[in-house]
Order: sequence, then C-alpha cells, then structure tokens
Amino acid sequence: MTEPPAESLLFDVAPPPTPVERLLHLADQYTQHNDRLDLLLRAGDPPEPDAHAASAQRLATDTLSAVKAIQGERLYESVELAETVMRLKQLAFLTGASVDLSTGTARELTALAPEAAVSCAVTLAAETRRRRWATAPAPDDRLNAVQRTALAEIACGHVVASSSLGREFTRSREPKVLMSTLRSLEAKGLAERTARSAHAAYVGGPPLDRVRLTSAGITALASVIDAPAAGPSTAPGTAPRPVPAAAQAATRSR
Repeated sequence: MTEPPAESLLFDVAPPPTPVERLLHLADQYTQHNDRLDLLLRAGDPPEPDAHAASAQRLATDTLSAVKAIQGERLYESVELAETVMRLKQLAFLTGASVDLSTGTARELTALAPEAAVSCAVTLAAETRRRRWATAPAPDDRLNAVQRTALAEIACGHVVASSSLGREFTRSREPKVLMSTLRSLEAKGLAERTARSAHAAYVGGPPLDRVRLTSAGITALASVIDAPAAGPSTAPGTAPRPVPAAAQAATRSR
C-alpha cells in the first residue's frame, strides 16, 4: 500500500480548539460529571466515598488548563477578562475541593459548573471579537436565533430527551428547546443524544437521554455565542456572581 505524501498529512490535522471552544467542551465535561453523580446518588446502593474523586480531579486540572489557554492568548487586560479568569480559578478550586467530600456534597459544588463555563465563554468570545475582529470566526449562517439559543441551552446542560408511548419529547428550562429544534440541530450534525445518561424525571422512572453538542456544534456555537440571542438566558455563573451580570458586561464590552 502506497503511503500518502508527508505534505498531504498536514491538511488532515484539525486546528487546535480556541479558548472559547475549550470552555464549551469543559461545560460538557462538567455536565457529564454531574450526570454520573446523579445516577450514583439515585442508585440502590450508596456510592463509594471516592467514586467521584478521579473525575473531579481531572476536571479541576482541565479547568486550570483552560485558564492557561486564555492567558496564552495575551489579550489586553480588562475587568471582564480578569473576572472570567478568576471565576474559572474559583471553579477549579471548588471542583478540586470536592474530591475529599461525600458524593452528595461534591455534586453540590459542581452543580453550577456547566453554566459557569458557558458564561465565561460568552464573555471571552466578546472580548476576543472586540480586540481581534479581523480574525474572529465568521458566525455560522446555518443557525437562526432559535437554534443558537438552543445550542447555548444544550451547552449549559439544560436539555434532556426521552420518549413515551412512541412519542419523543424534550425537557428543558426556559427558553424551551422543542423537539423540532433538536431534530433540526441533529440533522445538521450539531447535537446528539447520549442514551440513558441523565437522571430520571421522577422517582422510579427511566434515565433520560442527555442532549449534548457535537464537536461541530461546539464550533458553531463558539462563532455566535457572544450574539445577544445566543447567550444562556438564565444560567447562573460561579457563585456568588450570576450570569446575567456577566452577560451584561459582555454586551458593554462589545
């Protein structure tokens, strides 16, 4: 078998994720972590005391890596950017601290982590676009406002799906993500479902399907996340600061 020329292999290497994409991926990691803890806490047998430890430690490390990636961009210092870095460091500290706590208490410390990561991504995207508008990613023109909002809600870990009596449905916070919207995103390859990975809607019920962004979905959302309609509308950030204040700061900085 003939090996392809070495030069052609260069074009097969995907570009490294941007810091905004890293934060969106981090939000997904936290959602998966929280889902696993939810399932452990609702299992018949009590979870092992350190069942969450390895995952939490890995997330703390990944969060600090995201901080280093942001700092590596060498963006001009601003209050918004400094607060984003501080919030991520707080998140890493809380996640690291959860390693030595019970599973239930550990779950509380990371409860708001997905929304916090997405909120930081909103601010970072706005700061990056304001300073480097000439090289900022072009907004994905395949997305309408409803789809952009749905992607942001999915990134925050707010959307699950299930079926009953042959009918599919979604469960989400406001703004609602309809099944028709989810199907359109899945058809575009921007969202997918992980079967039976989220806790049940009621005691004794079956696990639900977590709706997650694909790699293409993360890239698409990263290109529009600082637009007003794309930011998570109700997602709180790392305590004690809620995301609406961060979203307003991101809007002022544009």
